[in-house]
Amino acid sequence: MSDKPTILEADSLYHVYESKAEDGNVVALRGLHVNVKEGEAVAVVGPSGSGKSTLLKCLGGLMKPSAGKVSLDGKNMTRLTGLELVELRQKTVSFIFQEGNLLPHLSALDNVAQPLRHQKVSPKESKRRAMELMEELGIAHRAKGLPSMLSGGEQQRVAIARALITNPRLILADEPTGALDPITSREVLKLFKELHERDNVAFLLVTHSKEVAAFADRSLELRDGRFVAEHGKDVNIEDLSGDRELIIDDMGTVTLPPDVLTRMGGPGRYSVGELSSGYLTLKGEAIDDTGNLILASSCSACNHDYGKSDEQECPSCGSMRPLIEE
Repeated sequence: MSDKPTILEADSLYHVYESKAEDGNVVALRGLHVNVKEGEAVAVVGPSGSGKSTLLKCLGGLMKPSAGKVSLDGKNMTRLTGLELVELRQKTVSFIFQEGNLLPHLSALDNVAQPLRHQKVSPKESKRRAMELMEELGIAHRAKGLPSMLSGGEQQRVAIARALITNPRLILADEPTGALDPITSREVLKLFKELHERDNVAFLLVTHSKEVAAFADRSLELRDGRFVAEHGKDVNIEDLSGDRELIIDDMGTVTLPPDVLTRMGGPGRYSVGELSSGYLTLKGEAIDDTGNLILASSCSACNHDYGKSDEQECPSCGSMRPLIEE
């Protein structure tokens, strides 16, 4: 997979939801790096509230991140005009949301055909291809029904058909099988697998489902807006509290799961003890003994002023207070 070109990449991605509530601003994403190759399937797993849906919207250009860069097919989306962004998305990516997001005044058939109409395909050809895809997904008999007349599972299958009709190179999906019964869910995953293996379609899927995570080539574990681990195909997302695989990027930066950091003694200065291939021992030193490191006076994520407080966690956004050189 490493020799394939990159279709989606994000660098130092931050997103802050501004709030005037007592709890202050919420930092949903904290400096994420993401890389999806052509034809690769990646799952993002983690608890509710960890930032998964925000990440998906930022990666798809549906939401502008507070900081950082997102590139789709080699083009920096943050620098494109509205029209350029729409054209790039139409040629490259499709979205599948848990809610379906169907147009309420259009029939199921017209909802599926709509993306082709935007690409100037004739109405007759658009409807023919839409009906073909609906037959493949087992919902052709509901072609004339409005979304309000469809069950949740039928709406989701219509939304999936709409996403697939443009033959996208990348599919971004938020809980794509969440509203489906187990049998339909497996049929959809079978279709995804065919697209992945036969047509080299890349996927980035946000999921709580073991079966969806197993479909992916690798899974990224997201907690509190940070990636804390990367897992292979056999990840058990019902139990992510045991052994962890740590992600170390090309710059040598490593992210430790919060529970591991706590067991090590918390943030501070660590020196390398024993070092050999595949084995690393870290020796912790008390923060007070470093002499030249002090707690930052303001939060690097939301600019909260700590004043004379010695708090280790930002009361506004929950970020860990960094240490800086005195």
